[in-house]
Amino acid sequence: MATRIRLQRHGKKNQPFYHIVIADGRAPRDGRFIEKIGTYNTLTHPATINIDFDRALYWVETGASPSDTVRSILKREGVYLMKHLRGGIAKGAISENEANKKFESWIQEKESKVSNAKREVADQHRAESKKRIEAESKIRETIAKKVAAKYAVEAAKEAEAAAEAVEQEEAVTVEVAVAEEIAVAEEAVAEEAVAEETVAAETVETPEVAEEA
Repeated sequence: MATRIRLQRHGKKNQPFYHIVIADGRAPRDGRFIEKIGTYNTLTHPATINIDFDRALYWVETGASPSDTVRSILKREGVYLMKHLRGGIAKGAISENEANKKFESWIQEKESKVSNAKREVADQHRAESKKRIEAESKIRETIAKKVAAKYAVEAAKEAEAAAEAVEQEEAVTVEVAVAEEIAVAEEAVAEEAVAEETVAAETVETPEVAEEA
């Protein structure tokens, strides 16, 4: 039986999550498998890998053939490095103690690189967040200025309309006052004319009364 180490897809649409499985090479990709040895999440950065190191090493040493992606994962996790070191131990090229030291040194270097990558990602996210906040702030300021300008124009129009209304009211008041003064003057002239006519009439009638007497 040709044994394969490959990914088995899980997760929702556009949110893939993979199981790392040992399967018969003739089985469908997402079909039955012999053993699950880990998971692989590509939605995080860097990708999150959880793997049973000892079982992965066992299957690699027994001849299981990994897919290209799984081979990269196993190399990243040091499975192939440990296989190489154990081969050196078996040949007597290095001691087990030396092999363990080399592997521990490699693990420390790898963890340092992962920490640096995570820090870079975090710094990038903070920088992007800062830029986004600054851009949103500028947009809000622009909107606020436009709204203030709009209200200023409306306020100016209202003030102008109020001033025109006051001017019209004052003009009407002046016209009414002038009309009242004209009416009073006309009434006074009329009364004066009536009084003059009355006096003239009385002057004409008085002599006639005297002669009759």
